[in-house]
Amino acid sequence: MTVPLALGYIRLVDAAPVVIARELGFAEEEGLALDLRAAPSWSTLRDLLALEQIDAAHMLGPVPVAMALGLGGLTTPLSVLSVLSVNGNVVGVSDALAERLRAVGGADFGDAAGTGAALVAAAERPLRIGVPFPFSMHAELLYYWLNAVGLPAPQGISVRTVPPPLMAEAIAGGEIDAFCVGEPWGSVAVEQGVGELILPGSAIWAFAPEKVLAVRTAWAETEDALAGRLLRAVWRAGRWLGDPAHLTIAAEILARAEYLDLAPDIVDRALTGRLILSPRGESREVPAFVAFHAGAATFPWRSQAAWIGAQLASRAGLERTESMAKASAVFRPDLYRRHLRDTGAELPGASSKVEGSLNRPTPAASESGRLFLPADVFFDRRIFDPDERE
Repeated sequence: MTVPLALGYIRLVDAAPVVIARELGFAEEEGLALDLRAAPSWSTLRDLLALEQIDAAHMLGPVPVAMALGLGGLTTPLSVLSVLSVNGNVVGVSDALAERLRAVGGADFGDAAGTGAALVAAAERPLRIGVPFPFSMHAELLYYWLNAVGLPAPQGISVRTVPPPLMAEAIAGGEIDAFCVGEPWGSVAVEQGVGELILPGSAIWAFAPEKVLAVRTAWAETEDALAGRLLRAVWRAGRWLGDPAHLTIAAEILARAEYLDLAPDIVDRALTGRLILSPRGESREVPAFVAFHAGAATFPWRSQAAWIGAQLASRAGLERTESMAKASAVFRPDLYRRHLRDTGAELPGASSKVEGSLNRPTPAASESGRLFLPADVFFDRRIFDPDERE
């Protein structure tokens, strides 16, 4: 007998682990009947989880941290059982802004510093940039990148909240000049001939946690066994997605009408990292454009949560050290280790690390002794040590 479990998600490629967990039977193997519910916006999804209308959610990593810091209205304590995906975002611009970029030397899709300098030179007014939600890695990557290249953000730009499926429509209608969004919605703008991609999110931070598996903390405590079954099902789905031989099937499943309702080849672009940048057909292959498994991609590092907490605190005027501590407590490596110990998962020996310090795959202490962490550098080569106090 299976136990029903309601899980909310947004129509994005990085919802793949929860979709695959349902469609390929990983949830059923754990005795779960996953009821996947697509939400129209991130605010709706957050509210559904906080108000106990669903049990778990495919969620933006910064949302549970923002709630822990008292930002955004709702403060229901949430716990992150795992990271669902790493990277997977693109920065794109309108056709008009793309023309201005070419006039000042153009954008190099892999070069965040050079593309940022060109964007600053091409901007004719405060840029109107669409992001899916104020508390999102999209926003954090934009602010980090633009500040580093000399464009004060968010002060020097106009940030608009646009649900991912509406991003192409917003740029076509002249509501925004640029966007940072998860795939496939950047590729949809290219496909519709209304925008061009100028940068992958991974060019800003090489290993940025994107979506997470979030539950109410109270639910995780009272339904510990159920939380473990969910975590194992989704982890196994992520491991399946980590095999390149499975990506064509994954694209076909995600493309179905009940999920993304798009042509499979558009979904395939994100899964394989073979992106088409403009309506003229320029293409670029981005290794590990989105990751679901390799390099302990799903491990909920407390240092990643602390980085998010530090960024939010700096803009909200909150005390940094306290905010980092509250943020770190949201990510739950303790639950991850306990529930995945018997699955063969690579379990890091530490719960935090220095973010941005690895410029190549590097061996790391783990229970198996076989873990290699991938490069995680920030484009400006800064590092973030959660143990340092300013």
